[in-house]
Amino acid sequence: MTRVEENQEIERVHMLYNKSMDELPGSVGTSTSFSLRLGQTIFSSSSLLFMSFGVEFYSYTAFCYLVTVMGLVIPWSFTLALVDGYSVLVKCPIRQPGILLIIFVGDWVLSTLTLSAACSAASVVDLLLQSHGPFCPPKLCSRYKISAIMAFFSWLLSLASSLFNLWLLPSL
Repeated sequence: MTRVEENQEIERVHMLYNKSMDELPGSVGTSTSFSLRLGQTIFSSSSLLFMSFGVEFYSYTAFCYLVTVMGLVIPWSFTLALVDGYSVLVKCPIRQPGILLIIFVGDWVLSTLTLSAACSAASVVDLLLQSHGPFCPPKLCSRYKISAIMAFFSWLLSLASSLFNLWLLPSL
């Protein structure tokens, strides 16, 4: 093989590698990412909605923390779902390293906050259910439990999005 043929082969392999990374499911600008972001928005909204049905959630700091974090996750996920939807429609995925880095860091921060809020809310619900006292009526505790479960589902989707973007980031 001559030097020119080797360079052409290297360019072809590099182009195939970049093309496969551009088509990475779940990375920003793909239909899978749009589905993940939409799921995050739906689960976060339902978590916030179930928690807000109980007016007494202000009595517990963990529940207030969950409401605050879900209040941050909903606009973040919805905005990125709009960006992903637009990228899918115009068939132009986002591949600028700076923007991807911001999205990746935002995903990781919000994913960590979501996990901590879901865990703290679930532990408080468990404590209230185990206390056998008048601390939490069964109907209200079941709403809090559903809210914590929805927050966990939102975290799982957020973690998946951030891992896909982490996988894409080094290839840029």
